[in-house]
Parts: sequence; C-alpha cells; structure tokens
Amino acid sequence: MFTTWDGSAQQSRPLSARVRQGEHAIYFLVDESGEKNAQLERFPVVSCAWADNGAYKYVLISGQARLSNDRAKIAELWTKADEAWWEDADDPTIRLLTLIPERGELWDSPGKAVALVKMAAAVVTGAAPQMGDNAKVDL
Repeated sequence: MFTTWDGSAQQSRPLSARVRQGEHAIYFLVDESGEKNAQLERFPVVSCAWADNGAYKYVLISGQARLSNDRAKIAELWTKADEAWWEDADDPTIRLLTLIPERGELWDSPGKAVALVKMAAAVVTGAAPQMGDNAKVDL
C-alpha cells in the first residue's frame, strides 16, 4: 500500500512497486491525473507497506517521493501487466513516481500456532509474550 498525506489525513492505495536496490529507489507507474499527485507536490514524505500475512512478515518503507515524466525509465519499467491501465509505454499520461527510501521497519512474527502458545504461556506466567522480531533501519 502506498500512503500519502493530504494535510489532514493519510490516504492509501495499492500501487505496483518496482524495487531497484542498486538504484536506491522504488518506482511506480502512475497516471498524470490523480489526487495523490497533488498531495505529493505539497507533502512528498510517503510510506509503503507490504504484508505476507501467511508468513507473518511485514515491511514498512518511508521516504521522499517525486513525480517525473522520465520516458526512458517508464519504458524500462514497463511490463505486460501495465496494459491493464495504458495501451503502451508511450502513453503520454503515464508518470514515473520515484520513492527514495529513508527509513525502513520490519516485523517478523512466528506462525499462528506458535503465537497462540506464546500468548497462552503469557497468560499463565504473567510475562509479556515475545511475539517476534522488529527492526528499524535508516536507509
């Protein structure tokens, strides 16, 4: 989920991320129209969240986002799945949204059965359950 701020509330929407670790960037193809574009101009700090509920793993990345009309990068990132929204990579309404990660957070929790056992043990012992790992990093 890609989350922006409009000055009074957060707004989230699903976007397809293209992660490029070697470029220290996460890219998204977006339409030139859209509420998020105006929000990014005023409030460029955004966050992205990914969840693997089955494995109890969660990631949050935050950083600065910017919109551009980098046609070469749009063509490079284009995939067949993008045809659901645009005819081809040359569509003039496509914009490149680039997120430069600044901070990340990861949660890695045990599976449901282990979590239930740990919570039951916590009830019996009165000690807080250790439900998994959490790490925060500056990127």
